[in-house]
Amino acid sequence: MATSLKNLSTYDDSNMPSAAGFSFGIVVSEWNAEITHALYEGCMETLLKHGASEEDIRTVQVPGSFELPVGAKILAGAKRFDAIICLGCVIKGETQHDEYINHAVATGLTNLSIASGIPCIFGVLTPNDQQQALDRAGGKHGNKGVEAAATAIRMASLRKEMTRPSSKIGY
Repeated sequence: MATSLKNLSTYDDSNMPSAAGFSFGIVVSEWNAEITHALYEGCMETLLKHGASEEDIRTVQVPGSFELPVGAKILAGAKRFDAIICLGCVIKGETQHDEYINHAVATGLTNLSIASGIPCIFGVLTPNDQQQALDRAGGKHGNKGVEAAATAIRMASLRKEMTRPSSKIGY
């Protein structure tokens, strides 16, 4: 099915781990605020829907998407988050500026995730125009913020599961 014909943010609720007891950092870009704030709303609703507590969610804003990795690094330095969600929107323009920004953000978040061991979720829209952004920020294609939150919950759960000490029989 073509992307233009479906909601991209659907996921299986029955397969979602609980977010209760996890702490989440959210970094939101102020650039394209109409879009990023809609992503944030979808993200928060999803975290709360799955059991996260508002007290366990810390949100910070950064000027633009390029600053998302640094914002995530600042939060990661607190070492209290089970996952960090980065929300932004870089709309294609007349130059290749968007490609440089998107690549830098994706690489920065990947490197930070690996180095820190804290999942840093790429919730950045990379649309060709404003309408595509709106369609993916609560419009006909769902909300990328919902997807980012669902990914964060799953990764926090996986991290917890895999870092539990294994039990030994008899000792």
